[in-house]
Amino acid sequence: MLTANIQAGSSTRRYSDYVTRSWSHALPAGQKRSSLDAIAKLASGRDIVGLQEADPGSLRSGFTNQTHYLAERAGFNYWSHQPNRRMGGVASSANGLLSRLEPVEVQDHALPGRLGGRGVLVARFGDGDQGLTVAVAHLSLGMASRLSQLDFISDLLSDLPNAVLMGDFNCMADRPEMRVLYHKTRLQPPSCNVLTFPSWGPDRAIDHILLTDNLKMVDTRAVAAAHSDHLAVEMEVQVPGESLR
Repeated sequence: MLTANIQAGSSTRRYSDYVTRSWSHALPAGQKRSSLDAIAKLASGRDIVGLQEADPGSLRSGFTNQTHYLAERAGFNYWSHQPNRRMGGVASSANGLLSRLEPVEVQDHALPGRLGGRGVLVARFGDGDQGLTVAVAHLSLGMASRLSQLDFISDLLSDLPNAVLMGDFNCMADRPEMRVLYHKTRLQPPSCNVLTFPSWGPDRAIDHILLTDNLKMVDTRAVAAAHSDHLAVEMEVQVPGESLR
């Protein structure tokens, strides 16, 4: 599995780039296509990939649905996306899911919060409550909004034995607002911190792949997602065979 905030294919290599390269967040320039190709190569060896900040087809991406583009370039037969934010009519952002397995159901939910534009994409594989559920989310910067969002997600994933929640949480896994997730679901805190932000000198673990206690993490690490300001997180997971039937 892999989760990656791809920053719509933009390049950020230092804090000053947020100012000096701010134009790249609105215009279709700055080698976005080559960045997407690098991300597709990274994703190609995975079975399930969660994306955040994938442009669904606005001006800044040259009207390219980046989730669809990555699915085609990386050879995924199944993909879904959830547009959840428009910025000034020239840029949009979405959560995305790439899968080699056919989901039996995909749902998208808007998340609560002081400001709109956050969401969670939920895919179900296999039959019934024993099936595998994968949720992709991008949480808010503010703690109060994150708490309400995590409470909402907890209700969606409550009591599921085979569930994965991945994405950009904008917080460490041991923050107080994360407790609602561990109390109301079977999701477990990560066994190790994988530093992901900023990508050029990571000192914070804010991108996560969380597993329920019925799933087993074999290995995990951070990897570059082209020139995004976040590193991606990859994880090898053992999943019960019956959860995919």
